[in-house]
Amino acid sequence: MRIPVPTPRSLATQLFAMQAVLIAVLVAGYALFTYVSDRSQAEDSARRQAMAVARSVADAPSVREAMGTADPSAELQPYALRVMRDADVDFVTIMNPKGIRWTHPSQDEIGKPFRGNIAPAVAGGSFTETYTGTLGPSVRAVTPVWSGDDVIGLVSAGIRVEEISKRVSGQLTALLGVAGGALALGAVGTYVINARLRRHTHGMNAAELSRMHDYHQAALHAVREGLLMLDGQYRVALINDGGRELLGVSSEDEVIGRSVAELGLPAPLTGALLASEPRVDEVHLTADRVLVVNTSPVSGGERRGTVVTLRDVTELQSLMGELDSERGFTQALRSQAHEAANRLHTVVSLIELGRVEQAVDFATAELELAQTLTDQVVAAVGEPVLAALLLGKTAQANERGVELVVSEDSRLDDGLLPPSLPSRDLVTILGNLIDNAVDAAQGSVRARVTVTAYAEAGALVLRVSDTGLGVDPAHAETVFQRGFSTKPAGPGGRGLGLALVRQAVTRCEGTLSVAEADGGGAQFEVRLPLGTWEGPAEPGHDREPAVEAERAVSGRTVPGGHA
Repeated sequence: MRIPVPTPRSLATQLFAMQAVLIAVLVAGYALFTYVSDRSQAEDSARRQAMAVARSVADAPSVREAMGTADPSAELQPYALRVMRDADVDFVTIMNPKGIRWTHPSQDEIGKPFRGNIAPAVAGGSFTETYTGTLGPSVRAVTPVWSGDDVIGLVSAGIRVEEISKRVSGQLTALLGVAGGALALGAVGTYVINARLRRHTHGMNAAELSRMHDYHQAALHAVREGLLMLDGQYRVALINDGGRELLGVSSEDEVIGRSVAELGLPAPLTGALLASEPRVDEVHLTADRVLVVNTSPVSGGERRGTVVTLRDVTELQSLMGELDSERGFTQALRSQAHEAANRLHTVVSLIELGRVEQAVDFATAELELAQTLTDQVVAAVGEPVLAALLLGKTAQANERGVELVVSEDSRLDDGLLPPSLPSRDLVTILGNLIDNAVDAAQGSVRARVTVTAYAEAGALVLRVSDTGLGVDPAHAETVFQRGFSTKPAGPGGRGLGLALVRQAVTRCEGTLSVAEADGGGAQFEVRLPLGTWEGPAEPGHDREPAVEAERAVSGRTVPGGHA
């Protein structure tokens, strides 16, 4: 037989029970305190009232005169009854100094000894006490009656304890009514508050909330992607380790409670985080990262905030760029293979026609031309990565009908670049600048892209110019923002290349500028620091004579269509 396990009560139910008990205890304690206090005050009031009545009777001249007559009771009894009625006391007893009563509410008790303590009054003092007499327990006052210096009688006035209790009971009924109303009001308020708490906690108990918090913290720090939670005023309410790393924030306390606009993020990224509508897989750039941003509003009858996820695709974007280059190289190789097949067919046909010497001359000329052009690029740019990039981009440009030229001022020896300039960043910078220039020059009258690369004054200079339409001076800054493009968006989108260039330049602590080229079009120039490099102050000067002679012959020009 399965024993049912009691379900733990929700946190709201537990708080309601605790608050209800607390309010009940407070109200009951206050009622008890008030009852005891009121009873004590009632007894004190009864003593003062009894003493005032007793002294008034003792000071009355008619009382002293009646005590000197042969039958004091005849005059004092009606007077005492009248005073009892008017002063609202239960008895007024007038007696001789020996305690023999002259008056009493009960006629049968007249002439009998007074029940109670009279010694202090006989000695001339007044006092009060609680004593059980013929009428039951009472609070009484006893005072002497003076005639000159002699005590000629005693007066006692009192109120029964039962009457005092009745007075307190009336007050207690009102007190209980007030206490009951306070308890009911407190219970209703507590129920309303806890009903709201129950909605916010979804009926979970304390253990479930604690367990959820532990899971929440573990999951928050285990997720490698960045996670931000913004409140309704777009202030950071929560950020995980991945989010701090991706946004370049050193500590969680540095951003918690701050507005997104105060974090110093790029304007497009800040705009995406402040947007009220959801954002899905938007690409944004920070100083050194490419981020995919997703935002989702948190709603519960009203806008409560926004959940933001950040995914780092810097490496992925770099690999995609390399993949695009590889695809371009593949297409160029396919074209070169087709062209080489045509040339091979030409050589074979010449041999079949018996023109062997012409076939040899044709093949030799083609080989010498290809080798010469390759040697020219390698001689101008000895850095292997950049040389390979230029050779590949030359073939790509040729496929698109654009001539790629390495200018005469180019000179980069192998081993010149320091480790502070990663090859990947150089490929990103120069590759995207060339791609942008080829896009701009394609379709122009003389489609041409000129690349210049040299070192001067401790800096690497990369300059790419084209024969396109140029860049509007009004767009000199926005052209480097993600998403800006003067061409229609393609399947993969546009406007990311130059943004990646600026990101890489910033990462390498360099500068990037755009101006109008000499022959029209746009000219982009990048300057990257080389550290302690020492070389010629100006390109084309102080070089070895043999190198200058070689350049004078070669011209450092790579016509389009050859690599």
